Amino acid sequence: MSAVISGRVIFLLVVTAFTGVAAQRADDWTPEIPRVWDEAALADWATPVAGLNVRPTHMTPAEYYALPEESLRTYPVYLPGREPQGYAEMLRTIGPKPLIEPETLTGKQDWIRAGERVFRDSVVLRTFDPKLIAMAHDRDSLSVVPLPDGTVNTLRWVPTKQGLALGFANCSACHTLFLPPTNTPVPGASSFASTGFRNGLGGRIRAAERTLPGEAPFNMGGALGAWLYQAYGAPWTGDPDGERLKTMTDAEFQQYVAANLRGGAVARWNGSILYPAKVPDLIGIADRRYIDHTATHRHRGIGDLMRYAALVSFAEATDFGTYRMLAADSKRFQTRLPDSSLYAMALYLYSLEPPPNPNPRDETAMAGEQIFQRESCVSCHTPPLFTSNKLTLAKGFVPPKDMPASLDVLPVSVGTDPGLALRTRKGTGFYKVPSLKGVWYRGHYLHDGAVASLEELFDPDRLQDTHTPGGWRPPGVQTKAVPGHEFGLRLSAQERKQLIAYLRTL
Repeated sequence: MSAVISGRVIFLLVVTAFTGVAAQRADDWTPEIPRVWDEAALADWATPVAGLNVRPTHMTPAEYYALPEESLRTYPVYLPGREPQGYAEMLRTIGPKPLIEPETLTGKQDWIRAGERVFRDSVVLRTFDPKLIAMAHDRDSLSVVPLPDGTVNTLRWVPTKQGLALGFANCSACHTLFLPPTNTPVPGASSFASTGFRNGLGGRIRAAERTLPGEAPFNMGGALGAWLYQAYGAPWTGDPDGERLKTMTDAEFQQYVAANLRGGAVARWNGSILYPAKVPDLIGIADRRYIDHTATHRHRGIGDLMRYAALVSFAEATDFGTYRMLAADSKRFQTRLPDSSLYAMALYLYSLEPPPNPNPRDETAMAGEQIFQRESCVSCHTPPLFTSNKLTLAKGFVPPKDMPASLDVLPVSVGTDPGLALRTRKGTGFYKVPSLKGVWYRGHYLHDGAVASLEELFDPDRLQDTHTPGGWRPPGVQTKAVPGHEFGLRLSAQERKQLIAYLRTL
């Protein structure tokens, strides 16, 4: 009996020791933080711009690292009357605190949790305007429906050395979906596929700090037309609509902003309010070889994702060949996140998983899978990623003979609107083949978000000038054709239903 007990004890000790070694190995992880603004990595990172066949000129590493590091903890804005007891006093007295503390992080999961905080809470654009701070304390001024915990979506308090500032979340504002019917947050997915994005003060904060939607990292000089042309003009394209930006009124501009929102889009610096790009879903980005709808930048690993987050938040390009787009009286924001914070956030984005899919894989969906294969959809939307990770040609674009060998191009066009790819500074002449994973929750389709549902995407009526797009359409336009991607439009009504059922299971 004692021999049996001794044997069991020895066995348990061996198992415990082995488990401890395995656990130690599992936690034996150290961060390998790439240098974000690295000369060699930047050299061939961006795709050449269509019409110029040159890459945009980025800040030098010396210029980038001369920007002061700032990583401040921020706190939610509550609808007045919903704040926890003592919250206002805490904000008044707490002072600046670090957003994350890399030296305290002990394993990969710690870093991922810290990255979630960077994604959710970091603020770039903020204001000390006393009128706006007073409005954040006034229920009538906010005039929004709060989230279930009483907070106002995306608005954040920022304690600084200079006092308490008001801003809004830099990344999570656009990339968090509130999934109906319970408004469950889905980090990484586009907020523009749902309600709840607006916070009542975003436009006023931008106006006070002289900046534009999309949180372009510049305080703009001059009048509105000058702002818009600096942000979106592409003079080498010869686009008369683009030149009209110079004289656009505020009323016209707001109409375009509303039209962008209807399509699930927000204009970023170097994009355009005239040729929108819907906010992308970041879930699964680790598997994607290119960033942006037009493959403006390669995605070779975590360093490139960090680099892109830095680019759009602090370091946007302003020079394109001989064209200098930033005016002398416009100034770049003078802060940046540390490389460690960008690394943590990139780890977090790589870790994101889609929400549970409620759509059944029933007989209808299985019939749709057969149609998906029969119609050769798999040639571009190849399982298991449901993308080939290749590029297609914008309608009318002929690639230059010296196109970079790193671009994997299918020599075909699907015929969607070429404006973004040919008439903007994000225009490369290409559109990337998107992944179909998660199409059930996204809510807007095609690169400009012109189509609001899968049913509309596969409706032959959308090719007619009498069609009313469910998503993006220019201000004042009620009906217009939504051209391109005609695959599936010749299926029978029953086959379209089956195909859609299958796509919703992905």
